[in-house]
Amino acid sequence: WAQALSKKYRWSVRTSARSTWIYLAAYFQLAMVSLPSFVLAVSVAVASAAPGSFRGHAVAVEEVKESLQQTMQAMLQGQGSMSKQLEDIEKSIWQTYQSLPKNEAGHIGSRAVRYLVHNYFAKEHGWLIKGLEPHGHQDNMSEVHEVSILQDKAPLLVESLLEARRSDRGLSLTDAVAMIATLERLIVDEASTLLRVAYTLNSFSSTQELQESELHEVLTSYLVLFEMGQKANLNSKDVHRALKSRAASVSHNWPFLVEFEYDALHNYLFASKNKRNPFVRESFAFEDALRIVETLAGGYGKWQNAECQQMKSELMDMDEEGKGIIPLHKFYSQPENADYHFTESQEYLDKVGALQQTERGNAYVRIANYMTGPSNCIASSSYYSVCCLNECEVLMNELESHVLAPSASPERLLGLARNLSSATVDAPRQLPNVMEEKLLAIAARHDGEVPLHGRLFAQWMHHAFPHECPYPHIAEDKAVLVPDHWQNGKATVSKIERAELAEAHTPVLIVENNQNLSWSEEELVVVKEQPKLANGKVRLMMQFALVLGLLHTILRSCKTMTFTDTGKSGLELPF
Repeated sequence: WAQALSKKYRWSVRTSARSTWIYLAAYFQLAMVSLPSFVLAVSVAVASAAPGSFRGHAVAVEEVKESLQQTMQAMLQGQGSMSKQLEDIEKSIWQTYQSLPKNEAGHIGSRAVRYLVHNYFAKEHGWLIKGLEPHGHQDNMSEVHEVSILQDKAPLLVESLLEARRSDRGLSLTDAVAMIATLERLIVDEASTLLRVAYTLNSFSSTQELQESELHEVLTSYLVLFEMGQKANLNSKDVHRALKSRAASVSHNWPFLVEFEYDALHNYLFASKNKRNPFVRESFAFEDALRIVETLAGGYGKWQNAECQQMKSELMDMDEEGKGIIPLHKFYSQPENADYHFTESQEYLDKVGALQQTERGNAYVRIANYMTGPSNCIASSSYYSVCCLNECEVLMNELESHVLAPSASPERLLGLARNLSSATVDAPRQLPNVMEEKLLAIAARHDGEVPLHGRLFAQWMHHAFPHECPYPHIAEDKAVLVPDHWQNGKATVSKIERAELAEAHTPVLIVENNQNLSWSEEELVVVKEQPKLANGKVRLMMQFALVLGLLHTILRSCKTMTFTDTGKSGLELPF
């Protein structure tokens, strides 16, 4: 692990870990205030209805609907930190929500929900949620109700999503915010189990108070376990101590990992300074450690993305023409003293869409596709992986914020793209004539408008921003886009094989020719839904299930606060 950390995953400095607070007190207060009204209202409705239905007295149904609406409004607008979290989620997604196609009820359908949820977690945390993996631009794609952690821990919410899908009722913005908050809470809750393992491996009990130096040891242990994922040894204290000791001595990147943990702890101290006694020696309960770990889990993706950017910078140094592609022989010809040695096989590059073959038989590596590939997902569990951030998501969100509709005229999109900047593109700029022609051709296929979420526009964005937007490769098997598919070294080649591959692909000079784009005409609008009017009772059931999903996470969180050691020696990861 230490050697891998020092070679490919070379840590970089982050000045401060970004806090991602999940406020359990507000959840609990909301539950205590609202739950009785839910139970009463639903009981009246069910008692008045025929078996297996919600068809009862009209007054009872309206009472339930009003109670749910008032509760959701309180969650979004009321005072307290829970309201702040939901407001942050809404702020992050509302413009994207407006840009997605709506059904006849004015809500987004199942595919649009999938896009929204995937976009949020990829953008905010760098999380690739199991069940929402890349669809490989295939029409047959997974949906939110297939997310592993929801099926395991929130089956009622899964049922509501399935019912919404069957009826095509869809989700409102409020529903989407509540669902994302529930999913985010469930994932972060899993950190508590791994934290208890870190306590045990450092010979501490979760019931005892720790000094700051002791807490630092526990938190760094947590990060090591988190980084190693399912490969971590959970039961041997000696192995764990030896692993940390070796990493600290041989990896020049270890200090950066420690700094990330140090920042998180001291950010927590600063945020809670008004609640702590300055006249007593600082000590930390398990609840304090859990709050810090929630910040580490939520902010890890963005923090480690600095490493991704360093790797991208080295790849761009090999892109002499600035077209977002590098000759395959250069990819495999890094000198011994280079910070990165790229070991992915040619088969891997081809299957994930990172390999571009020209008509002349020359091979190139697409930088953006390589960066977003599964080999660059670091920490991995049964529920999610932490991957490099997809910079194209940010560019798309910028376009969505201006358009606020599922499609736009080619003239408007061209104007927006000319004034859109990125880390590698300065704006304003002029785009080649062939780019305007392609945009007009896309519009001609869709009644004069360009769908923002279609494969052809994604292809256009790749050519407009080749270092940020991956080419929309149509995968033969979308399973190849999942990190688990490439476990046990399936994606890598040896040093000798890399040398052979580099020699086999002779140096090629890329000739600038903007009139010949790598282009295919396959189209797929990944968020397109078939409108269908649905019965209003589905909305009622879905809202009720969403709120119960939130309340379910409260009870789990409360149990965490009252956790006591059981003395069990066989520890298991939550994934």
